[in-house]
This record gives sequence, structure tokens and C-alpha cells, in this order.
Amino acid sequence: MTRPLRIAICCHSVNPRGGVAHGLALGEALATLGHDPCVFAPDPEARGFFRTARCETVAFAAKTVPRGDVVALVETRVQDYVAALHGTLCRFDLFHAQDGVSGNALATLKDRGALRRFARTVHHVDDFRDPRVAALQHRAIVAADAHFVVSRLWRDQFRQSEALETTIVGNGVDRLRFSPEPDGREAALRVRLRLSGAPLILAVGGVEPRKNTIRLLGAFAQARILLPGAQLVVAGGATLLDHSATAREFGTALAATGLPPDAVRLIGPLADADMPALYRIADVLAFPSVIEGFGLAALEALASGLPAVVSAIAPFTEYLAPDDAAFCDPLSEGSIANALVAALSEPLRSRLADRGPKVAARFDWRRVAEAHLPTYRRLAAEPAYA
Repeated sequence: MTRPLRIAICCHSVNPRGGVAHGLALGEALATLGHDPCVFAPDPEARGFFRTARCETVAFAAKTVPRGDVVALVETRVQDYVAALHGTLCRFDLFHAQDGVSGNALATLKDRGALRRFARTVHHVDDFRDPRVAALQHRAIVAADAHFVVSRLWRDQFRQSEALETTIVGNGVDRLRFSPEPDGREAALRVRLRLSGAPLILAVGGVEPRKNTIRLLGAFAQARILLPGAQLVVAGGATLLDHSATAREFGTALAATGLPPDAVRLIGPLADADMPALYRIADVLAFPSVIEGFGLAALEALASGLPAVVSAIAPFTEYLAPDDAAFCDPLSEGSIANALVAALSEPLRSRLADRGPKVAARFDWRRVAEAHLPTYRRLAAEPAYA
């Protein structure tokens, strides 16, 4: 099959999360290659996707679900997806889920006989304590007929745990947007967000267990002894999961540090247009995650010339060499603190800032899209719908 492919890329939400960002960028790259993608996502608040994409998107109506009930969320989103895709299945050659929510929706359509096959990208796997949620996560993986991952870490995990073969597609970065060159937003953004620290330590992803935010706070308190003017800024955090318990624990830990009120700023999700300037305002990215699929924020920081502190674990160690970032043990506050101080000190700071854009130049969304095409064409050899 050599004709352009009609691809439905399905995401769990319109929020600025890694899987959604990946889905939108994949759609744009596929459109540039001459294909016909459309990115779908439920949109209960009718806000639209967090950014405007250069491909077709559908943010469809969805019911509001109380935060914290993940089973109810998935079951409701399955209903929302079935309603949204009803009558459009014949439009597409294949369907591609980017997460567990849309994966369960496509699995349900497959169980009902409306869909014959679908692809799934597994960005990472969460450790859910609720067995019902864990079962839904598992179903959204094993029900798919082809699997993509963004790192060798998860390819090896699925070979061992599920005997599944996956295709590594990686991630990309838009180096026209994420670059060291100022775009004029920096000064106003600093004032608007009250970012007065020097140095400014940026964390991206919100207060979440897998982002290791509480240990990062402890590390920041240690580093601030040597860097008394430092400010920790935590951006992001738009999520479907309930991390309120972690937020309360973070608040208790913050109070116990005795830090002044302006030392830590939780700024939440930002407009997508502000993110490149935020990377340029910062002095270092603190990204000591304990679980990642790839770590897209690290790549965006490097492209922006921002030194990064990352965990000395896969997947970071797959695509970053020892000279590309400051590595730390994510389970040790002292190690994180030492890496932060080192990345902010010369000559390492200048070396990392200079090297970052060169590292990021290896990652291109077009290559990510091209890595999907052999599997796409195999799946599209027969109609995806019944």
C-alpha cells in the first residue's frame, strides 16, 4: 500500500501531557509526509486541545467524572469515545491509541465487533494499587494488535512481562520553538509568574509520585544552603489522575523545611506558547523522575539550552550520554541536590548549555512518524472496521 493513510490518533485528554503532546506532534509529522491523520480526545470542559495543531483534530464532548474514581473515568470515556467515533469508523484505515483510556475505548469497539484491529503506543506503565485499575491498564495494552514504545526500557519490559514485540519510535522536539533564542516573552513572563529567584530551578510535570517531587523538594532545601537566592518553580500537573494525597504530603514537607514563602512556586499548567520562554528563563531543569516513558521535558530543555538534571536510570541513560546532562540517583535527596549545584556551577553549566541544542538536534518528529509507517501499512492492508 503506497497511498496516503487515514489515521485516527486517540488521546486520553486535551491536556498538556507527554502522550497528548506526542500524539499531536505525530499527527503533524504524518500530515507533512502526505498522510491524513486526525487526533481525537475527550473534552469535558470544551476547552479544545492545549495547543493548535497543524493537522485535523477533534476535541469531542465528554461527561464530567469526579476526580479520584479512575474506573468510572475509564468506563465513562469508553462511552464517550464510542459515541464520538460512531459513524466515522469507515473513514479511517487504522486507529492508534496513545494511552490506557483510549486503548480501553478501542478495545471495547473491538470486543463489540465494530473494529477489527488497532495499534497502541505505551509511553509508560503506572503501578496502580487498585486491581481494577491495573486490569484496565493491562487490557488497554494486550488488546491491541500492534505496539509502539518510545524507549528500549519499555520494549524490554514488554518482552519480559508480556512476550510482546514492540516497535521503538522515540520522541522528537520542535527546535524552531524550543531554542536558546529569546522570543520576547521572557521578561513579561518572569513578572507575571513572580519568578524572582536566582538561580531559578524548574521542574515540569506537577506534584506527582513518578515525578519524584517530594524528594526534589528535600533536595532543593539542601541545595539552597549553598544557593540562598534559589527558587524552585514547579510547572504543569494537568492530569486525569488524583494526586491530591501527594499534594498534601508535599505541602506538609514544604512547611517542615522552613523555607520562605517565595522560595517555592507551584505555577500549574501554562499556556503552550509560554513554555519555550519558561525554559529560557530558568537556570536548570530538575527532572529526577522515578518512572518515565522517555522524558520529553528533558529534550525540550536541552533544545532550549537549559542544563538538565535527570535520573541515572533508563530511559534517560538510553539517549543521554554522561556529558549531556547532570545525572543523579532519584532515590537520594543528597544526590539530587549535588547534581543541581553542579549543573549550576561553572564550567559544567556552560558546557551543558552549549551541548544541549546539539543533542536535541538528533531528535526529529519526522523520523518518529516514519518509524510508524511499516506497522501502519501492515495494519491498513485490510479494513480496520467490521
